[in-house]
Amino acid sequence: MKRKFIGLLLALCAVVASAQNAKYVNMFMGSSGDNGQLAPGATVPFGVICVCPDSDPRTHAGYNYETTKVTGISINRLSGVGCSGGGGNIRIRPLHPSEELHIDKQTEKAVPGYYATAFTNGIQTELTATNLMAVEKYVYPKNIPAALWIDFSSCFEGRATYDYRQVSPTSIEGFIHAKTVCGWGMYKLYFSLNTDQPFQLKEKDGEQPCLDFGRKVRKVEVRIGVSALDSDVARKECARWEKQSFNRLKNRSYKEWKELLAAIDVEGGTDDDKAIFYTSLFRACLSPVDVTSADGYYLGTDNQMYHADGFRYYSNWSLWDTFRTKFPLLVLLKPGQMQDIATSLLHLYRTGKKDWATLNESTPTVRTEHAVILLLDAYRKGVTNIDFRIGYAGMKEEMERLLMRSPDQKMETACDLWAMAQISDIVGEKEDARLYKERAERLFEETWKKEFMNVDASYEIMKGNGLYQGTRWQYRWAAPQFLDKMIEWVSKDTLCAQLTYFFDHHLYNQGNEPDIHVPYIFNRLGAPEKTQQLVRNLMTEPMIHKYGGNAEFKTPYFGKAFKNDPVGYSPEMDEDDGTMSAWYVFGALGFYPMLVGDEHYELTSPLFDKITLRLENGNKLTVQTVGRVQKNMPIRSVTFNGSEVHDFRISHNELIKGGKLVFSY
Repeated sequence: MKRKFIGLLLALCAVVASAQNAKYVNMFMGSSGDNGQLAPGATVPFGVICVCPDSDPRTHAGYNYETTKVTGISINRLSGVGCSGGGGNIRIRPLHPSEELHIDKQTEKAVPGYYATAFTNGIQTELTATNLMAVEKYVYPKNIPAALWIDFSSCFEGRATYDYRQVSPTSIEGFIHAKTVCGWGMYKLYFSLNTDQPFQLKEKDGEQPCLDFGRKVRKVEVRIGVSALDSDVARKECARWEKQSFNRLKNRSYKEWKELLAAIDVEGGTDDDKAIFYTSLFRACLSPVDVTSADGYYLGTDNQMYHADGFRYYSNWSLWDTFRTKFPLLVLLKPGQMQDIATSLLHLYRTGKKDWATLNESTPTVRTEHAVILLLDAYRKGVTNIDFRIGYAGMKEEMERLLMRSPDQKMETACDLWAMAQISDIVGEKEDARLYKERAERLFEETWKKEFMNVDASYEIMKGNGLYQGTRWQYRWAAPQFLDKMIEWVSKDTLCAQLTYFFDHHLYNQGNEPDIHVPYIFNRLGAPEKTQQLVRNLMTEPMIHKYGGNAEFKTPYFGKAFKNDPVGYSPEMDEDDGTMSAWYVFGALGFYPMLVGDEHYELTSPLFDKITLRLENGNKLTVQTVGRVQKNMPIRSVTFNGSEVHDFRISHNELIKGGKLVFSY
């Protein structure tokens, strides 16, 4: 009985400790200047709403830690994406637009699911959210009348068109229709805006409409429900939560994040290490977003309404980089949700998928290239209850319009064809599988031998020879599917020497995604100690960075790529919707999906001394180090459940059975 009690006590302590992981999240990390393009918005995991102040001038995500001046508070934004960002809709100001509004930085605070600040004029605000509803609370000092100015046309990409009408003394309903990221597509959000105090709607030509609450009102709470379907659905979204107070909704949101972050416990490492780790895990779970209504309906990209039978429909894609790290991380931690995400993508192929956003999106979105690789990866790692037939015709059509205007596009197309060949084989289309495989191999051989095999000085030039982002050195390694061919044509020793030169001369770019898997290639070339040293240094040590997102720096940056402060990242780092965050999480765990679409991970030295993963299937995986006296010691051996792991590679499908992965030094 005593032993049983001790076991229960230890289990309870573990649960309590896990609940504290959320305290390490630094909501302001990466929100300063052009260093990650992130924001401390109040949101729930995979939530449509991310409510936050918009700075003036703003960054891609609207908010800039360096700036106190704000234009107001908007309900949505994307995390770390390019162009002008996406979202910034239904912006509210608690002060007349002719007067400047500044954050009092001494009062500003944020935790997962909650943001609060006072403005320098004494007005205070608190923000929280559900999946489809923003909740904004304003408190006014006695000398300022309670009023809200609403910019229904606000948008990070141009200006939104809109329509609205007052439907009660406390409610306005309507829609906004806006361009999505980079202006490639459109989305339409219906809204229901409700206040807890009656207002007079004051409208003047050329001015933003004003909600005037009168001089006696000191506190106002606003709830804005949204839907891609109609205002009635948005109104019902607000009605779902009308009996729950602001504090209950705030606590509910925080609880969702606590439960998600409790999936991984870490021991050892510094507080900064833990802050960067849990902040990165948080950032990786902001999207895609669940746009399904409470009764299970969603808008297809053909502008038709569908019922999601047996799944939740997700949107808000930025796959061009996230397929590399974020979605493999979700396969590991949230396979049930990943099944819904994969099914959503297959339905996207069915209703009309474009490389960028369509004209009928449910929410701001970006790009959907390389979805076939993401889908294959999920399937190879056990998410097998997905029906490829739903989107197979659309996937085949996509294979015929893959871009091949530049060497980087040809390399990426070879990878897509490689994945499509395997999906064709899975669904029994053997002839398709053969043809796609042949096309992939032929395209890779032609491109690599012509553009990337014989190294010269031009390989260091950013965007050389028509590349989109990156150098020929960086894109040289872009298709690890065909590493065996590279070895055959160049030899393993030569390739290893060239890769060593690549890193020794600071030609790698942690600030952009094309080569972020490359440190792990040393594992396949027989030099795993180099992978271990590089990954640890990139996560924890100052290093020389020659390249930004789109160009070579005039003066190389020397510093850490990841930092626990508002700057957060190296200059111009393309965080890209959680891609770099997930890269950091995998590196800290000690295993990494170098080849997305394959079930294996490359092993490297974990950042922490002990890591416990509580897997969704009920199993527990422990990653532990033994005999590591110095952090940069090379790994001597690896065992999984007592059996030696050879070649610094392990299967995902073995890991999720649970047990102990032990690194000995």
